[in-house]
Amino acid sequence: MRIGKVRKLTGVSARSIRYYEEKGLIKASRQENNYRVYDENVIESTNTIQLYLGLGLTTEQIRDIIFCKYPERQEHKEKDVYCEELLLMYEAKMLEINQQINALTDAREKLAEKIKQMEQKREEENK
Repeated sequence: MRIGKVRKLTGVSARSIRYYEEKGLIKASRQENNYRVYDENVIESTNTIQLYLGLGLTTEQIRDIIFCKYPERQEHKEKDVYCEELLLMYEAKMLEINQQINALTDAREKLAEKIKQMEQKREEENK
């Protein structure tokens, strides 16, 4: 299938699809007219890439996940079942997200306290 069909089926821009190819995350063959042609697996691969990008992973990290750092394991359908590197990456990402949540929670609490103080001061001034 050509890039336009991949775009329609995934909702991912043609530019992003070409970028994923450039980064080695997906593969395309070329027709005689030099148009890219993708196989059916590109839909699942593109959706998986989008999922990982949504989790905040980089394309480098995604490549490591997809190929599990062991090229000879590329054909295995359940990479995440045995890929120790993937588990470590997920754990690191979870730690990072938890730290961000904690920082945002602290900021929210401080902001709520400042708002409360300012509202109290406004009420006192309006009495």
